[in-house]
This record gives sequence, structure tokens and C-alpha cells, in this order.
Amino acid sequence: MTPTGRWMIPESEVERIIGGRVEVKEVRAVIYARVSSSDQRNDLERQIQHLTQYCSAKGYRVVDVLSDVASGLKTSRRGLTKLFNYVVNRQVDIVVVAYRDRLTRFGFEYLEYFFKQYGVRIEVVYGEEPRDAHQELVEDLLAIVTSFAGKLCGLRSHRKKRLVEGFKKLLEEVGGSG
Repeated sequence: MTPTGRWMIPESEVERIIGGRVEVKEVRAVIYARVSSSDQRNDLERQIQHLTQYCSAKGYRVVDVLSDVASGLKTSRRGLTKLFNYVVNRQVDIVVVAYRDRLTRFGFEYLEYFFKQYGVRIEVVYGEEPRDAHQELVEDLLAIVTSFAGKLCGLRSHRKKRLVEGFKKLLEEVGGSG
């Protein structure tokens, strides 16, 4: 002990007690990218490229790169299912996405809470969605209306077709005036 009351412990003694040097824990990351349609494949590749560079800059070890070409409303996506398997089997520490809606259109907070129960954090790289996402939102809204119209009117009914076509027309009018 020093005259000021401080303990002086050699670094070699600390290392001996804790069993050698303390290493920084490796962060295992899964990249998840999604687009709605196959004509957006270039955007999908851009997402993957940016997210890979981001992970590299942060020092994350990328375990896998998962991607889907499907609506953010669709729950049976192959990449999303594989992501859940990584999370529940504790094979990943962080999920990296470009935008919140790449993971899911609705209920992002539920996924965040679920992943957190397994010690997994979701890291969203970019804050706001790009402007061209408007078209994707319209497509998702049409998917919702089509689904509900099918349940209300019957899957093959003429009433369903009229309802969906009327909704499409309404969206075009609203989109044209904005």
C-alpha cells in the first residue's frame, strides 16, 4: 500500500489471477436485407454491399448474409426463418439491417423484444427510409386490402375484384394529387 492509501498491484499479478490477457469478445453478426420484388434486385445487392462494409468497419464477424425478395408483410420468408433459427440457437449477437421495415412492415418492436430475450440486438444502419419506398408501401397496402377483401367477399368473387380495383383507383388518385 502506498502512503496515500492506494494499493499497487503489478499487472503481471492481475493477469495471473484472471488467467491471462482479457480478450475483447467477438461480435457475431447476421446481415438481413429485403426487397419487395425481383425488379429491385440491384437495391438488394446494394443493401448487402453497404451492410457488409458497415459490419467490417465496426469489427463485426459476419456469420451469414440473409436476404428475401418478398413483402415485409409476408411472415414465411426463408431468410427471416433462418434468422429466427440463428437467434433462438444463440449463434448471433447482433442483426444488422438497413432500415427497420426491411425486417418487418409492422411489429418491429415485437421482434426487437423477442430477440433481446436471446441476448440479440437489432442494429438499424440508416434512420429514415428512402423516398422510393412509397411504392413499396402502396404494394403492401394493396396486399392487405386484397387479403381482407378475400376474407370478406370470398377469394374468387367478383365483389372482391371490384373492391380491390376500386382501392387501386383510389390510391392512384391520391398518389396523383400528392
